[in-house]
Amino acid sequence: MKLRFVGTTSKDGDCPTLYETENGDFVVQGDRLTDPEALAQLKDVKDGETFVVVPRALLARFAPKE
Repeated sequence: MKLRFVGTTSKDGDCPTLYETENGDFVVQGDRLTDPEALAQLKDVKDGETFVVVPRALLARFAPKE
């Protein structure tokens, strides 16, 4: 799978960062969600899935508008 860098709101080349796949889906690099209370609220979690926190600013700036 090829990824295209879309953008980041990081000033140090860190996360959060948004990428687009060649199929038009998105990959988000960010801090892993580790809060037990928040994790307990997630539904239908499959083996191998992980969750990252996506800052609103990243989506507001780089998510597709259409």
